[in-house]
Amino acid sequence: MDPLSDVIALLRPNTAISKPISGRGAWAVRYAAHDAPGFTIVLKGVCWVTFEGETPLKLETGAFLLLPATPAFTLSSHPGVDGTLTEPMDVPVRHGELVGEADFIALGGTFRIETANAPLLLALLPRMIHVPPSEGRSARLGRLIDLIGEECRGEEPGKDMILQRMLEVLLIEALRSQRSTMDQDRAGLLHGLRDPALGRVLAAMHADVRADWTVASLARIAGQSRSAFAARFGAVLGCGPIEYLARWRMALAKDALLRGAKTLDRIADEIGYESASAFSTAFRKRLGCPPGQFARINGGGDHA
Repeated sequence: MDPLSDVIALLRPNTAISKPISGRGAWAVRYAAHDAPGFTIVLKGVCWVTFEGETPLKLETGAFLLLPATPAFTLSSHPGVDGTLTEPMDVPVRHGELVGEADFIALGGTFRIETANAPLLLALLPRMIHVPPSEGRSARLGRLIDLIGEECRGEEPGKDMILQRMLEVLLIEALRSQRSTMDQDRAGLLHGLRDPALGRVLAAMHADVRADWTVASLARIAGQSRSAFAARFGAVLGCGPIEYLARWRMALAKDALLRGAKTLDRIADEIGYESASAFSTAFRKRLGCPPGQFARINGGGDHA
């Protein structure tokens, strides 16, 4: 698989909460920070999202907002309105005037992801992905959003399953959107994939994680000098190429340990270590415990 598919597969996202949000008139609500990725799809009208200390962001009909790790924020009908602290719920929510047709409708919720690798993998993603209705892959995203809105309005059998699958597709589509608005000052995997030279390097590493990669061999794939490549990789990804490879190998190892179907020898061989002993030493150094203990603490199988 390609690097982005690798990351999504390891996160194993599924929809934890998905609910209609509607409003009429003037309203505002505040939500506390939480680790799970949050999303909002505006199906009708306009709303404003405000993060602490930042300028309010306007979301119009057809807009999609994805927050890989959700900070505290205010959702409101107008900018600058103080909201009431509210707990997320998995049932439809109506804000503002309760009588009359809603002038704002959205679908909001959170994704559940694999917790063991969440800190590492979320660090590879931008802080925020905003896809306005008129930019990026608007045609594809627009069709998805239209289908999601249609499904929300109906009561056909299998509605929850259909919504979950479509929301997962929407997540991947937003992550790979080439024109989505991301914070440009934060390093991460998506920025690396958009760089043609670094994209080739990332694809090579993910395609053969067992290989004995060096900065020099990766620089040749990028078509750059060793020093220029190392500097560019660090600036865009936030770490050196060999460090990135080591982190990715450990992410794969943790996933294998949690699944519990492979021996340490097999895991070591698949991610490029000469022996189970060498793998265990590297794992303990990075994670602070041996692989077997990690598997037991986190519910892995007996093979480890």
